Amino acid sequence: MISQSEILGILTDAITTVILSAAPMLIVAMVVGVIISIFQATTQINEQTLAFVPKIVCVMLTLLLFGGYIFSRVGGFVTRLFDSIVTIVR
Repeated sequence: MISQSEILGILTDAITTVILSAAPMLIVAMVVGVIISIFQATTQINEQTLAFVPKIVCVMLTLLLFGGYIFSRVGGFVTRLFDSIVTIVR
């Protein structure tokens, strides 16, 4: 039978993995959004595609740059999860 502390450990590891895997794209999207918002406010250009297209491009580039890091984080989590199955089943 699995104990409550083991469940909490797995959930904590899962939440940490999700946050650290999503953080690079979210941070880049936020920074690019703020820069574009400042540009739009100063030039008074209110075009929606001006904010959307650069964010998509920057997020895709960030995904290309940090893809290995994300893959290693998720892969490490899955490996730890599969290794803990032996203790969970007992």
